[in-house]
Amino acid sequence: MLNSLLVNDYMVSAMITLKPGVDIVEAAQTLQEYRLSGAAVTDDHNRLIGFLSEKDCLHTVLSAVYNQDYGDLVEDRMSKEIKSVHPTDNITDVAERFLKDGVRMYPVLDKDVLVGIISRQSVLKAFCQFSKTNPNK
Repeated sequence: MLNSLLVNDYMVSAMITLKPGVDIVEAAQTLQEYRLSGAAVTDDHNRLIGFLSEKDCLHTVLSAVYNQDYGDLVEDRMSKEIKSVHPTDNITDVAERFLKDGVRMYPVLDKDVLVGIISRQSVLKAFCQFSKTNPNK
């Protein structure tokens, strides 16, 4: 059953993270370089403290255009209220949350420590792999 598939089987554990004191231009370049729509922001103990998306970076773009100010840091623009999932959550529940929340990815936390990222793409991958091995569903 699709309900038996878990986040920890489809999450990406090797991920790009950002630090709060990084210049927003450097962070945006990192997002571009790795073709990411966002990245987790962690402290020195790998605890999630925020999430920076492309959309968050657009505020700095406008500030640069209108005020010639490029000085934002990641901590100035990151979202601090982050929705996350647990490694043992099932893929079906996460798919429902993706539809409800409208986000592209969730940080995966275990005891407040970032252990991975799961994206909508990962959920689709789980579905496709399940469909191949269970043709009669």
